[in-house]
This record gives sequence, C-alpha cells and structure tokens, in this order.
Amino acid sequence: MARRRRRLLAVLGTVAVVSAVGLVLALLSWQPERAAPPRSLTTAEAERLAAVRVTNYRDLRTGVHVTTGAGSTRTELVGWVDWSRPLLYLDVGGPGAGAERGLLQATPALLVIRPDPTAVPTAAPPPLVPPADRWRLHELPAGSALAPVLDLLFDLAADKPDPVAALSAAGARWVARETVPAGPVDVLQGPLPRQIGVASTGDPDTRPRYWVDQDARLHRLTAQLPGAGPVTVTLNRTDRPTLRPVDALGGRPGLPRALTTAEQDRLDRLPQRLRARTGATATLTAPTGRNTNLRGAGWLNWTARTAYLAVADLGVPQRRTLLRRDATGTTRADVPATGDPERPDRPPLPPPADATWRSERAGADDLTTLIDAALAAGRTAPRGTAVRLREDTIADRAVDVVEVRTTRGLQRYWIDRDGLLRRVELRTGPGAWAQLDLTPGTVPALPAPKRSASRAAGSSR
Repeated sequence: MARRRRRLLAVLGTVAVVSAVGLVLALLSWQPERAAPPRSLTTAEAERLAAVRVTNYRDLRTGVHVTTGAGSTRTELVGWVDWSRPLLYLDVGGPGAGAERGLLQATPALLVIRPDPTAVPTAAPPPLVPPADRWRLHELPAGSALAPVLDLLFDLAADKPDPVAALSAAGARWVARETVPAGPVDVLQGPLPRQIGVASTGDPDTRPRYWVDQDARLHRLTAQLPGAGPVTVTLNRTDRPTLRPVDALGGRPGLPRALTTAEQDRLDRLPQRLRARTGATATLTAPTGRNTNLRGAGWLNWTARTAYLAVADLGVPQRRTLLRRDATGTTRADVPATGDPERPDRPPLPPPADATWRSERAGADDLTTLIDAALAAGRTAPRGTAVRLREDTIADRAVDVVEVRTTRGLQRYWIDRDGLLRRVELRTGPGAWAQLDLTPGTVPALPAPKRSASRAAGSSR
C-alpha cells in the first residue's frame, strides 16, 4: 500500500513538472494580440464623428479639464463649458498660468478674470456661485497659448453636423477601441473644427484624436494646437450645473417680459422717491475698455443733480481721479493714492484746492454716461423700451431688474420693492456691463472745487 502511494506521488510529481515546463515554454513564446491597424472610417463612424459638435450643442454643457503645454509652460483649466449661452467658467492653474492664474469666465467676445497669484499651482473646480468682487475685463497678450484653447472649447459645439465628405478629405480615420470611465469608445482621428475642409498634411499619427462613444458623445480630445502645443481636453458629461455669468458679463440672463402694473408704477414714481431721499452713497465697478477697469466710491445728490467720486484705474494703482459731475459738465483731478485700488476711499471733502482740476464739456464717455443715468433717475423716469429682465438681490434686498433700451444703449435699473434705486448698469463699449451701486439716504454737501490763489493766478497768465 505504501509502495503504491509512493508511485502515485511520483507520477503526479512528473505530471506537475511537465505541466510547469509547458507553461513556461508557452509564456516565453506568447505574444500579445496585435491591435488592429488604423483604417478609414466606416459610414457609421464618419456620421458619428460628424455629429459630435451637434451632440455637444444639444447637451448644453459639461464639465471640462484641459491640460495644455508641458513642463514650465503647462497650464491646467478645470471647470465647465456651457455651449447654450455660450460661457466658460474655469479655474486656471499650473506653472504656465501666468497673469491668468485664478478664476476665468469668457464668452466668445469677452474675457474676465479674477486673478489670484497666491492660488495653489494645481487647478480645482471653481465655486458654483462665483465670487462677486475683483473681476476685471482682460485682454490676452499677443501669442498667448490660452487664446486658441478657449477658442477650441467654444468651437466644440455647432447647430448642424460637419460635412462627412470634408472629414474624409481631412484624413479622418479609425485608430483604436478603448474604454473610458463612461464606457467603451472609438478613438477617431479627424480635423479640429477650424480645420474642417482643409486637406490633411503631415504625419497622420500627430493629427487630433477624438474619443467618441456610440451616441456621438465626445469624452476626450488630444491635439497639437497651433500656438499652444499639446492639448488634452477631458469632458465629464455628468457634471453639468447651470452656470451664472458674473456681473461684468451681465449676470443671470433672466426671461424678459413686459412690466406689470405695479412694476410700471414703481418705475414711474422713481424720481419722486429718490428726491425724497436726497441722495445716495455710490460704489462703482466699471470695465470700460479691454484693459481699463475702474473702481470708485463717492456720493450722488439727486436734488442738486451732482455726483462726486474718487475713481481708481486698476492698471494705474498709484493714482486716483477725483470726478465731479453736475449740470455744467465734468471736472476731474488726478491725485496720488495708496491702499487697495479695488476698494478706493471716498473723495475728500471739500475737494482739494491745490489739485489740478480739468473741466470737460465734451461728449460723455461710458463712465459719465453711467453717472448721468443714475442722476437722471432722480429727475424723470427712465425713457425707452422697458422690460422686466429678472428678479435679483443686492445687499439682501429683493429687486426687479428693469432693462431699458435708450438712444445711448442698454441700461438696467435695479429697483427694490420700496421703489428705491439700488443699482444702475450700463452696457459699455467692449460689451461688458458697468455697475453703480447705490444706498439711498442723506449725503454731505458736494461743493464745486475751488482753485487756490496761486494756481488761479498762474492759470490767468
């Protein structure tokens, strides 16, 4: 019995050794299955690639993570794109972020940033409710790598499919089958939106790649983007909150409608109520040029039809401009300043006599147009085609935002339920919105500046 058991163990050992040797030989000779080589698109694949931008347009918005550049030029963008507005809302980080480090909102025509040089290098999703302060109109410098990236994100949506024949002419082809977190996708090569219809050139392996699922939804895109270098766009199609444009871009769009009887009555009685309050303290936020962002503080007097503010230009932080506006025109004086230009102090009273005051009687610019609109509201109800744009809040007060189309452009009046004016907005030349926030109440006397004797004598010579 024992001998038989030993024989059985010996046979089993031999079988195990032979099996192990066979397994080793099989492993040594095994080669992975070769991936299918790139090929031309089938009709169904071509139609899916052609429909990618329409699918984005219909899906409205998505989460986005973009990496562009490499090494010290690498920039990361994390946030959302809303193709229905259209609007981008992104956090900008990475070693190549430069002056744009911080938060960014953009339309195809305008870019506003909230710079934060102290932000951590790695970008993170921005807060769903954007901060209300420190946004500024910004123009990207010539050659900026960020400009073509923002253009690409907007270009990823269209209201009609791309021409299939144009994709084929540009060298579109199937590359691979992969799996992304959302599921299986086909990796397809095709032109960037602005290259559709242009014959393909160069190495086919360097052409843009699209990760597209069976429903023509894009999940990833890689490309060598002219002016930006290597770019990877990853879309999170389940992360799609409703975005709120910041005030400089007009705030929430709203649903315009005709004024109700009560709203029209508040608008008509606005001058009477404002004059009864005498005036208001005022805070100015005015993007009036591509790189001109004004901040200000001061007072308005509706009974005297006078405004007096200290205005800071964020591009010239060491200077303040004292501005007085009345029925005779505008008077300005530049004075040195310290402190945070984002929150300038109110102007000195009385106006300094030793400053060099300049009188201006020419046509109004955006700033004086905004001030004039606020002053005129204490004299006559806003004239023009008025609609109620939306309900909003300011300083914890509910207001109706009334938009009026005037001969001088679009203006908005934020009127609270007591019939008092809390904000005036103006559409400025670049297309951004400037705000003059108001707290109605008693204000100090706003006398005209008096020149010192020495300056008056000097000016008479």
